[in-house]
Amino acid sequence: MDYATIMAFSLTREDGQLPAPKVRVSSVLNRDVKQFGKKFMFDGDEETCWNSDQGSPQWILVEFTEEVCPEEIQLQFQGGFVGKDCWLEGSSGDGDLKRFMDFYPEDVNSLQISFLKEASSVKRLRIVFPTSTDFFGRVTVYKLDIIGTSI
Repeated sequence: MDYATIMAFSLTREDGQLPAPKVRVSSVLNRDVKQFGKKFMFDGDEETCWNSDQGSPQWILVEFTEEVCPEEIQLQFQGGFVGKDCWLEGSSGDGDLKRFMDFYPEDVNSLQISFLKEASSVKRLRIVFPTSTDFFGRVTVYKLDIIGTSI
C-alpha cells in the first residue's frame, strides 16, 4: 500500500498520479458555483471556500477511481458555519453507504484533523453535517484533505 494525500484534484502515490476522484456536495449557496462551488475546498487558496445553502443535512461525497483506506480527514471551516455532530459514511463499491465513524468539529476557523481509528477501504466516502452552528444550517469549508493509503 502506498501513502497518499487524497484530494479532489490530486491523488498521488509512489508509482504515479491517479485520476482525480469525483466530488459532489449537497448544495451551493444561491447556486453560485463560480463563487462558492466545491472546487474551492481543494484549490489551496485561503480566501476561497465551498459554502452550502441553508438547510440540513449538508454533505460532501467523494467518489474515488479505486479503493482507498482513509486515515485522517482534515477540514477547515469558517467559524459560525461549522458542521455539528458529524459522521462519515462509506462503501467499497456502488452499494449503500454505511455510517462508520462519528466526529465532532469545534466551532473555530483553524484546521481540524480527525483520525479514523477503524479505517476500512472505501471507494465512496461521504462526510455528513446533520446540523450546523449556523442558525440556517449553512456550512462553509475552506479546505478538505483526506489522507490515507491507496489499495
